[in-house]
Amino acid sequence: MSRISADSHLRTVPNRDSAGSVPLPASGRGADRVAWVDYAKGWSIILVVAMHSALGVGFAVGETGWLHTVVAFAKPFRMPDFFLVAGLFAGRTVDGPWRTFLDRKVVHFFYFYALWLLIALAVKSGELGLTAPLAFARAYLWGFVEPFSSMWFIQLLPILYVATRLLRRLPTAVVLFAAAVAHFGAATAPDGGVYAMGSKLTGWTTVDSFLLFFIYFYVGHRFAGAIFAYARTIGERPALMIVALAAWAIGEQLAVVVGWPERPGATLVFGLGGALAVIACAVLLARIGAMRWLAYCGRNSLVIYLSFFLPMAAARVALVKLGWIADVGALSLIVAAAAVSGPLLIDRLTRATPLAFLYARPAWARLEPPRPSLPPHRLAAALSRA
Repeated sequence: MSRISADSHLRTVPNRDSAGSVPLPASGRGADRVAWVDYAKGWSIILVVAMHSALGVGFAVGETGWLHTVVAFAKPFRMPDFFLVAGLFAGRTVDGPWRTFLDRKVVHFFYFYALWLLIALAVKSGELGLTAPLAFARAYLWGFVEPFSSMWFIQLLPILYVATRLLRRLPTAVVLFAAAVAHFGAATAPDGGVYAMGSKLTGWTTVDSFLLFFIYFYVGHRFAGAIFAYARTIGERPALMIVALAAWAIGEQLAVVVGWPERPGATLVFGLGGALAVIACAVLLARIGAMRWLAYCGRNSLVIYLSFFLPMAAARVALVKLGWIADVGALSLIVAAAAVSGPLLIDRLTRATPLAFLYARPAWARLEPPRPSLPPHRLAAALSRA
């Protein structure tokens, strides 16, 4: 079976930015991963879970807490960072054979989307009135057109990869301009309020999300060389970057309070700026080896994203019913912690069991066998070139 987070093992691959062809490190499992990328992905998934947890608790108790303030602060860059980082290693497959590309970037996500859409609807069938088999089947099939709840991200990822591959022959400037125009159009019809970034331009979640977020994914892909160079610069000047991050955080909060990131066009500026700030923070944490649990969450971000709704809902219902915690912010934080740790625990417990298919793609759901790990001497050579 192929683990859900089965990134290809580290190697240098040709990818192009505005300066031309540059070798980039690719992310793999274990010691061969790019550490700061895991931290950046960790920040992203935790902020996503925090948003859903805070909003769920707030709706249940009819109040907001301090975690809502954190969620509002992160709104301008939470999903842009997720997509930009996802695009960093797109060049490993979009320029490769079609069979490999379809297996890793289309079939991979389709399998997990189809599986967890089925699980999510089964869990919520009573609440949604889907107890009749026909009603359930209709809802399940409709979920492939209009994504269910937070699963829109899993549905959108393969579409972004396919679009990037189909557009790879076009000049970067042309695609960037078109993506910026699409983003601006989607941003003129915002959806999600002060806590979530979304669009209702067409009313179709997948279409609107593509228009809004494709530019971040494409920037991550086409300017990966510049982004990795930026990360190296941060590692060389940590003290300066800490000061810069503090200044950015203050400016970000002031901008959020007055509503600047909500303006079409400004959404792109704040999204890219916030994504670079997250990368800077990730590089600094990776440099000192702090908060390694965050990197672990990043390595397993898809595991968390697929199934956080299960422990989140259970923890929220139990804690609200018990009424032991009066502070809404603290209650939301505990629910978020359960939502993050729950999937990681389920993943651990189901490995090497008949339930391993929950987070590991079985052989029958693959177009090609899993790629073997690079031997240590080739890993060292790849790292030295990166």
